[in-house]
Amino acid sequence: MTLKILCLSNGHGEDAIAAQIFLELEKSPLSPGLAALPIVGEGQAYSTIADLSILGPRQRMPSGGFIYMDRKHLWKDLKGGLLRVTFAQLKALRYWISYETNNGHQVVILAVGDIVPLLFAWLSGVTYTFLGTAKSEYLIRDETEELSQKSWLEAFLLWSGSVYFPWERWLMGRKKCRAVFVRDHFTAKMLRKKSIRAYYAGNPMMDGVKSESAMESIYAFDAQMLETPDQITITLLPGSRSPEAYANWEIIIRAVTGLLETFPRQKFLFLGAIAPNLDLESFSILLKSYHWRAEQEITTYYQRSILQMPTDDPQPTFFSGERSLCFPIKLISQNRNANMILDKQGFPEFLHQGDLAIAMAGTATEQFVGLGKPAIAIPGNGPQFTSAFAETQSRLLGISLILVKDPREVAGVVKSLLEKPEQQRLIAKNGVKRMGKSGASKRIANFLMNLNRVELNL
Repeated sequence: MTLKILCLSNGHGEDAIAAQIFLELEKSPLSPGLAALPIVGEGQAYSTIADLSILGPRQRMPSGGFIYMDRKHLWKDLKGGLLRVTFAQLKALRYWISYETNNGHQVVILAVGDIVPLLFAWLSGVTYTFLGTAKSEYLIRDETEELSQKSWLEAFLLWSGSVYFPWERWLMGRKKCRAVFVRDHFTAKMLRKKSIRAYYAGNPMMDGVKSESAMESIYAFDAQMLETPDQITITLLPGSRSPEAYANWEIIIRAVTGLLETFPRQKFLFLGAIAPNLDLESFSILLKSYHWRAEQEITTYYQRSILQMPTDDPQPTFFSGERSLCFPIKLISQNRNANMILDKQGFPEFLHQGDLAIAMAGTATEQFVGLGKPAIAIPGNGPQFTSAFAETQSRLLGISLILVKDPREVAGVVKSLLEKPEQQRLIAKNGVKRMGKSGASKRIANFLMNLNRVELNL
């Protein structure tokens, strides 16, 4: 009997996490048949999987999947055909299950994200596993106390004893739900008190920046400029959704301008991690309006450094090797005390290289913090990175994410961090604790492969 695994995911970040698990499944000697139904968006992250069937209609909605941030986004999605697409996706899901089971295949569903794919999985009527990426118990409490309540909803969740709603826990507790994977030990512990088969296998988000991706340190003819003593390297994360990312970029550059004015003698290196789906030239044009000067495209040589980050020691250790990489755009500030590199392919390297980040992103911010580094967040106009989203993210990440209301406040935060090395050490430990260890993709893939043969042992 051939095993067929179908992933239901609802967002670009969730698609990317599912793709990581599928990559591990492809390595199995008895690789199962793989299929995906991206509920939100076009599922571009699945393009890395060679033999994959994509089910159902795919349509990018105005909200980008963030209808919970604002009721106006829900209305826009409804007008954009949300109900029609949803019913068509459910129809495609049932047809696929019927076809595969009638041909004698064993079908298992992996639901990744929030209640939407979880509900789809339950409606399918077959065995399913849920990977909850959207919630953590840290949103409403930490290990020592309850956080201040911002709304009646948070008060209700605290009263109910879990960050997950009772109806979400009901779906998790069904017999056909064989396991619930969550993003930290604390959340697993609280769900198990509710008799949910919840496990912590690590955080798949951190697999996207695992040590094999490596930090890339620059060592060729640009070494003197890019490795100046006492230089501060700052990673810039504007997000991945258009047109929001372009608006976020201008806010970030205003913060960068404030930094350069506050520290006129400090050397900076800014690394702009631009999503592959965005127009790099638009980012460069805005920089030129802020008096940055672009240089010709160059090829730079690196010493490859493998990052090891044990949970009991947040200080990184490095090992060497070599390779080359070409950055498409490099810029120099007007007073030449700062350099900036923009790249659409350097995301893992830029996360490892940065001492801190100015961030207006979702998953990317969490991955950066998971490396034990501080991030400064500036709320934008959304639909994703709004004040509400930033506040929720700060609860999730604790002291590792520092919120400011205005880009002009970033310089003061950087000054404070530089003056408090003990705070930096606490942030390093907190980030690793909140985001967890890598390797979850492989562990979840192994569980799916052995679903009906062995008990889960994590």
